[in-house]
Amino acid sequence: MVVEDPTTRVDGQTLRVVLAISNFPVLTIGLRRVIGAEPDMEAVEEIDDLTSLDQRLQGIDAHVVMTEYLPLNSCGRATVETIETIRAAKPDVKILAWACRSSSEQFSLALKAGVDGFLTREAQAAEIVNALRCVGRGETYVSPAIVTRMVNTYLLKRPEISDDAYDSLSHREQEVLLLAAVGHTNREIALTLRLSEQTVHSHRAGLMEKLGLHDRVELLKYAIRRGVINVADL
Repeated sequence: MVVEDPTTRVDGQTLRVVLAISNFPVLTIGLRRVIGAEPDMEAVEEIDDLTSLDQRLQGIDAHVVMTEYLPLNSCGRATVETIETIRAAKPDVKILAWACRSSSEQFSLALKAGVDGFLTREAQAAEIVNALRCVGRGETYVSPAIVTRMVNTYLLKRPEISDDAYDSLSHREQEVLLLAAVGHTNREIALTLRLSEQTVHSHRAGLMEKLGLHDRVELLKYAIRRGVINVADL
């Protein structure tokens, strides 16, 4: 896989990664080796006791936290709480979740909980590195495997969407929809379209209302079903 120029760093710094994984020590070892092999990133801390995660994170200078994502059960609820803890303790840090048993439902819940990237357990070293660089740059990363699974399991099985709602969008709203669906922030969209962030916010709110959508997960699903974007774009 072709990756970004490794000399491109976050604010000129090496990408600093925390591995917050409690149930899979072998996974931690493998991730540390993958990260350590890259010249532009390093694993700065390993946290295997997530009960003290908020205190441990306070003293760590990091750009990304990688954590496990378990299925929906008592552990799965704890996983969501872990993500919320990371977000509360380090609002600016990016979160990359590793799905131990991935499904489209797990992805949706993880994204709503606050992750910036989502990897399946099938991810190879090159994809892990690419995902870290993406979230480190402030982009949203979704594993192609989970996007394909989303399409195959329920997006393609739903009835065809009427063109009326999409056609009611202005040209500018359609542009914002495309950029937002592939993970761009309001600031990035504003820079791309040469608009103010407030204008982008208004367009985004307007299109969400017209389409009856409530969050970026629904926006992603809609864009794929409507054919606004292809799975390859993600």
